[in-house]
Amino acid sequence: MGHGGGAVVDVRPDVEARRRAVVDLPWTWLRQVHGARVVRVTGPGHAAGTPADAAVTDQAGCALAVLTADCAPVALASPEGVIGVAHAGWRGAAEGVIEATVAAMEALGATTVEAVIGPCIRPECYEFGAAELDGVAARLGDAVRATTGAGTPALDLPAAVRAALRRAGVGHVTDVGTCTACSPGHFSWRARGEQRRQAVVVWR
Repeated sequence: MGHGGGAVVDVRPDVEARRRAVVDLPWTWLRQVHGARVVRVTGPGHAAGTPADAAVTDQAGCALAVLTADCAPVALASPEGVIGVAHAGWRGAAEGVIEATVAAMEALGATTVEAVIGPCIRPECYEFGAAELDGVAARLGDAVRATTGAGTPALDLPAAVRAALRRAGVGHVTDVGTCTACSPGHFSWRARGEQRRQAVVVWR
């Protein structure tokens, strides 16, 4: 059984082949736990399988990946060559995974960090409990409040991620604008109960 940074990294050959078809480097993938832990990757494939929700590196040859269905994948990069990736569901966003990822990148020498928010569930499809919504708003501001297409309370997850990025000092943010619940080309647990995930990968 393979190990990297103390974590099990063996994957099925078909999964490994699909990963290599995307980018032919050892992937650092994470056992995502909806928290704010960030792993520093010190070499290609290092720390694969670690329980965490973000990874950063300043090393060449590394591919950092998160898997999502409705949570927000966030890709980050700096001119210094420091890169990062974060898995931000509502719990992770509220707990500070975005800010922790940017801080970890800055500790590696990043000055200006840019971010891209990938496909995730959008407010028109994300009905949300009032108590949980109040909690996220208390942490990240009222811009996270929205309504669904049916007029019920909703969480604007991309707005929550943007608020966290602003708090972390990230000025340039691109949002691809795709709703996983609406898009037939993406997997969604909330809309369709799908078990599969899409990957966002950052490498250098």
